[in-house]
Amino acid sequence: MELKPIELTKILARFIAGTGKSDIPLHVFDHAKVAFKDWLGVTFAGKEDPLVKKLIKYADMMGGNKQSTLLGYGMRKSACQAALINGSASHVLDYDDTLEHFLGHPSVTIFPSILALSEWMGKSGTDFLLSYLIGLKVGAVIGACAGLDHYMTGCHPTSTIGHFASAASSAKLLGLDEKQTLNALGVAGTQASGLKSSFGTMSKAFHAGKASQAGLIAALLAGDGFTGAEDIIEGAHGFFKVFKGTVNEDVVNTIGKTWEIENLAQKYHASCHATHSPIEAARSIILKEGIKPNAVKSIRVFSSELALSAASKMEASTGLEGKFCISYCVANAILRENTGMQAFTDEKINDPEVKAFMKKITANPTQDFKTLEARVEIETDSGKTYTAVSDILKLIPELTEKKAKISAKFVDLCTPVLGSQATAALEASVDSLENIDNMQTSFVLPQNQ
Repeated sequence: MELKPIELTKILARFIAGTGKSDIPLHVFDHAKVAFKDWLGVTFAGKEDPLVKKLIKYADMMGGNKQSTLLGYGMRKSACQAALINGSASHVLDYDDTLEHFLGHPSVTIFPSILALSEWMGKSGTDFLLSYLIGLKVGAVIGACAGLDHYMTGCHPTSTIGHFASAASSAKLLGLDEKQTLNALGVAGTQASGLKSSFGTMSKAFHAGKASQAGLIAALLAGDGFTGAEDIIEGAHGFFKVFKGTVNEDVVNTIGKTWEIENLAQKYHASCHATHSPIEAARSIILKEGIKPNAVKSIRVFSSELALSAASKMEASTGLEGKFCISYCVANAILRENTGMQAFTDEKINDPEVKAFMKKITANPTQDFKTLEARVEIETDSGKTYTAVSDILKLIPELTEKKAKISAKFVDLCTPVLGSQATAALEASVDSLENIDNMQTSFVLPQNQ
């Protein structure tokens, strides 16, 4: 007897519509609040990027109802415009979180749509967090089934998988039933797009905002009876067939049992996550051995093909390109130590001292690693070679430490934009989000930047 194929789209729709707060451990919600705080910080910090201003100009031309806040601007646009603009702003610095199973950056595709919805429709803080966690799990399941082939084929999963994650979260927040949710996934999936060739351009950040917006649109349409393919993920002409992937029963069996949020990796360097293991490994050698930069003869970085396809820039002439250039990121970390936003300006990238040091660094593929691990070998002028290995995805701190780190990052990013008083008030609101009954009236976003 032939086994019936696993209908993953329907399984996910049932999970989205049927999961409630009581189905999720309480500590998982604490992780979600940390993720939201991190997302808010990187979004406020990204508000001045030219990409954001161009999207606001575009929204002004289009017009629309004033439903949801543009973070850092004190103005409201339609919920869908806010999802697009806030989502793009939150990814523009490449300082946002990563999830291995998502194959990319989940929060920048989920929080923009559900924050816009929650403000517009007065949803509770608990419902907001619940919808985020469900969307995160849906994205992680699809990403784990899609596998590395999906990424290596040229897709940008933050965008492709982000469409589903945003739709799942938005559908949950809107209270769609199972059938409507199934259609929301179908409508989102048929819009899925995003190519890695856009890395180093404005379009990469645009991918995040567009995925968030598309997922929100899909849920709103599905709530009104708009239909989509009911097997959009696993179907004969569906997402996995076109973009690579196959239904993995072991992954499917985690639905409703694990929540992925503990594995979410926040960033502490303002660059592509594929540059972080090389930075950490190089730093560890320099610090442990007490090597002075002028004593370095050469640095060899060995990373997976996946990592090198993400951080693919061999040279960099702009701050944006520098975020995807391993040689710059390692050189900067050794010479300056500051790997935050200030390191990724055009001036810093083109510093002659850094340019000269970058010539000592090579990035090489290795089959020893599959994701974001890296091995760094530093040879000194004396002929000695030192080696260190790092895997940034294995360095995720426990919840208490993570809270402290993200609080410090949040204050650092938000204070220059909001001022210390408004930053403290916003952080307090996030910390007590589960007590907020109406995010339209009680979670007051700063309006006067």
